[in-house]
Amino acid sequence: MSFLSRDAQPSRLLVLNGNPARDALCGAMAEKIADEARRRGQTVRLVHLEDLDFDANLCQGYRARMEWEPHLKAFAENLTWCDRLVIVHPLWWGSAPAQLKGLLDRVLMPGFGFQYIEGKAFPKPLLAGRKARIVITSDTPTFFLKWFYGNGWVKVLRRQILGFCGFKDLKVKYFSPVRGAKPEALAKMVEDAAGILG
Repeated sequence: MSFLSRDAQPSRLLVLNGNPARDALCGAMAEKIADEARRRGQTVRLVHLEDLDFDANLCQGYRARMEWEPHLKAFAENLTWCDRLVIVHPLWWGSAPAQLKGLLDRVLMPGFGFQYIEGKAFPKPLLAGRKARIVITSDTPTFFLKWFYGNGWVKVLRRQILGFCGFKDLKVKYFSPVRGAKPEALAKMVEDAAGILG
């Protein structure tokens, strides 16, 4: 089933390169995905984490609201605009790079990503109606990530971050192992990344 809209109305796709280094493998994958979606007639915005200037430390938690820097405001506007989200990032220490996690921490705050409801056990998701795909590069073989580590980071994304804020139909594609891969294998990974679009 295609991730993108099959209606006359094209999808509004936000592609985020979540690697702090723009010229790494994830950057090439994000650009390939964006190019393929445009080729299919979709409306696409591509954001590189490296281009965003913000404090990734949510130092007050939810006790005090930190004002969004201009780049965070723009990213929040992109999330509001999109109906499809693709995040491409490397797996570092079983999770996302700190700057990417900080981006999610800072933007998906109460009042934007979700809303507490007095008297209710569960908050209301505020980004419902959107779908997400995640492309993850790793040095660890995929079977090991799934069966030995139990897909820990994917569970967090699906249940406690994106799913918590209302994103549905979240699917993940691993590309691994990257370390030691020959140039032709890396080039194939870039080509194959667009397969996440369905």
